[in-house]
Amino acid sequence: MAAVAELVLRGGTVWRGKGAPPATALASFAGRVLATGTDAEIAPLIGPSTRVVELDGRFAMPGLNDDHLHLISTGLALADVDASPQAAPTLDALLEAIRARAAVTPKGAWILARGYEQQKLDVGRHPHRTELDAVAPDHPVMLTRACGHVSVANSRALALGGVTAGTQAPAGGLIGTANGTLTGLLAENAQNLVGDHVPVPSEETLVAAIEAAGRQLLSQGITSCMDAAVGMVAGMAEIRAYQRALREGRLPVRVSLTLLGDPGSSIVADCHAAGLVTGTGCDRLRVGAVKIFLDGSLGGRTAWMETPYKDEPENFGVRMLEDAQLEALVRDYHAMGYQMACHAIGTGAIGQLVTAYEAALAAHPDPDRRHRVEHCGFPSRGQLARMRAAGIEPSPQQVFIHDFGDSYLAVRDDRAEVEAGYPLGTWLGMGFRPGTGSDSPVCRTDPLPNLHQMLTRRTCAGTLMDAREAVDAETALQVFTENGAFLSRDEAAKGRLDPGMLADIAIFSRDLTRATPEEILTDTVCELTILGGQVAYDRSAG
Repeated sequence: MAAVAELVLRGGTVWRGKGAPPATALASFAGRVLATGTDAEIAPLIGPSTRVVELDGRFAMPGLNDDHLHLISTGLALADVDASPQAAPTLDALLEAIRARAAVTPKGAWILARGYEQQKLDVGRHPHRTELDAVAPDHPVMLTRACGHVSVANSRALALGGVTAGTQAPAGGLIGTANGTLTGLLAENAQNLVGDHVPVPSEETLVAAIEAAGRQLLSQGITSCMDAAVGMVAGMAEIRAYQRALREGRLPVRVSLTLLGDPGSSIVADCHAAGLVTGTGCDRLRVGAVKIFLDGSLGGRTAWMETPYKDEPENFGVRMLEDAQLEALVRDYHAMGYQMACHAIGTGAIGQLVTAYEAALAAHPDPDRRHRVEHCGFPSRGQLARMRAAGIEPSPQQVFIHDFGDSYLAVRDDRAEVEAGYPLGTWLGMGFRPGTGSDSPVCRTDPLPNLHQMLTRRTCAGTLMDAREAVDAETALQVFTENGAFLSRDEAAKGRLDPGMLADIAIFSRDLTRATPEEILTDTVCELTILGGQVAYDRSAG
């Protein structure tokens, strides 16, 4: 043990992790936790060069781990028109925001907007192509739903993509029409018909997006994340951007890179040829899993369910791949040494994915590969039993219930099915180790609604969604820290504040193990964030 700590926190509550007695002080050295204990026990480790941070009664805990977001897209979205219900609760407000952007955007340049939910708009429907035309007649416009699986394009954007009322939708995609004319709605793979014409960001823009989004995470106590589809925006240029951000000191948080593996847009072959396989990298930047999309979103009516959507008896959602194609992809990626983390929300998609994982594991056994089902929103009990037996883990975003629970209820007839979605308590009771995250820019990166939902199972509108799936505060914090590290195979290095672990620490204004859910949601802030024993964010610094 070093005689002198580089950093000491004292005078507060230090929550080391679930099951560990709390301390009042912590010392770190060389980026790792040196010791925890009482102020008096840590005092001998303080020397002339030690930086001492007075907690003044505040709450320190392991840095949060957002186990599924899109870091580059989060940074890029900061420049988009904010179409979220908070910013644009009505259709008129949304259209006015696009009109205002058009007024300051050169004619012919793209206008991108994101975040609307048709169920929460006052009109209760998707915006229409002609409405976008009216407020931005001289610009191509692409308005993306919060989930990212549905967009509405105006006439100029559709023309650039060559989309007409007679265009056949690509496999795994939908093109909206009514009475033989385009509505502008594009779902799943059909979004690419227009999206492929949006200019690809430069490498510098990508690096700046990584940096901006990472700093946002630090301001919220998040020190680690998984970028859930690297390659989706700019292909291999995203890998180069991440490497440059690391090299130039512009990567603010620890990132696990999940590589896009979808047919036609996969970067896996190029990454594998360069030796970028699961586990490659360093503590700040590491290659994680491979991602394949199997379905869409429940609120967008594109998650692949086993029963139809409300008032749409022919709509079971969107099935992206046939069984044989998915099984071949999973088998090949698994054999190449990759962990898998595939998008499956609906019961149909989850069942298809579990079958593919089981086949790959049977062909090439690996009891600790930890293949993941990203989102895993509406699994059946039988599917969960198969997952547990095969060592497959759910990787949910509990905040979906907070943000979208009421929208889910609006599109499904079976209320009990929806209320039991994202069954955190059930997973934990079965021995799974689910993490949680934001899927930003789908939801905001702010971790407090996520915590509130785990404790209450209530939506942002107050609707109770099966209270049996709620958990206690320490368990919620474990899900947001230790379990996230487990899912990315990093549990030996982070997720707890034990000696030898990375000194990644979030300091909040109140004790999250004792605060009420309402206090957490409305009256709690991140005061300080420490990464590797260094202060990376200080709220008092402005």
